[in-house]
Amino acid sequence: MSLTSLRTRLAATPAMQAAVNGRPRTGDAELRAAVAGRTVLVTGASFGIGEATARRLAAAGAKVLLIARTAERLLEVSEELGDDAYPYPCDLTDFDAVGELAARLLYEHGPPDVLVNNAGKSIRRSIADSTDRFHDFQRSIAINYLGPIRLTLALLPAMRERGSGHLVNISTSGVRGLPASPGWSAYQSSKAAFDVWSRSVAQEVRPDGVASTSIYMGLVKTRMSAPNFATLPGLSPEGAGALVCDAIVRRPRTAGPSWVGLADVFTNGLMRGTSERVMARAFLHNERARAARD
Repeated sequence: MSLTSLRTRLAATPAMQAAVNGRPRTGDAELRAAVAGRTVLVTGASFGIGEATARRLAAAGAKVLLIARTAERLLEVSEELGDDAYPYPCDLTDFDAVGELAARLLYEHGPPDVLVNNAGKSIRRSIADSTDRFHDFQRSIAINYLGPIRLTLALLPAMRERGSGHLVNISTSGVRGLPASPGWSAYQSSKAAFDVWSRSVAQEVRPDGVASTSIYMGLVKTRMSAPNFATLPGLSPEGAGALVCDAIVRRPRTAGPSWVGLADVFTNGLMRGTSERVMARAFLHNERARAARD
């Protein structure tokens, strides 16, 4: 067996997966006790983490409000989940439509008990290949930052007035545990912007009974990650959804793999210069290898 094959097998073991990407702790009975009869809104609910989260919440007795751009698929998921799943097709980059949707949600269901801001867009492209693609940055900011802010701002006053609620914001370990990475400028910057926004807002709304959790998710094997990380081991959408449900039940301020906090101290603090030089060299090596293949 080659060293590469051995590393791949070890990385795919449950113990290593738990160490790298996190281990869900909440059982079905505990989840049901926490969410049965409560209203949970999930964005990006037609595929991946959002779909898996919605499925587990619906199975636990929650009333699930599903938001996604892909209307046909969203309707399919809703029908599969049953009578307590409500589909609301909406493009979160259409800010006027988001405002109208929020007003409809409040009228039909009242303020949600939990808002899971999950919808997002990933893009990997070097800055050399981005000079004529300003729209990549506009799109990333629109879906990863401005869209969830528009939705949250529209729902938050009613949650604060009621005196309860929970904002669950799906971020990435690339924001906290890893250094700024070449090729990921559009994605990481937009996710970092929403992360800082949500942590700032959390301090203001906590006295009103509204909790906030930032989840720094490890690698999840979804349609979004497949183009860049198909060969790397990662969580299944169901595993990631279980971590989201953990956060809904336990309501921590932050959640994610155990290594993220320590890594952040070193990669973005004590050894920031070293970590960025390592990333730069790796990027240059990969670019040269790609050029040689072409």
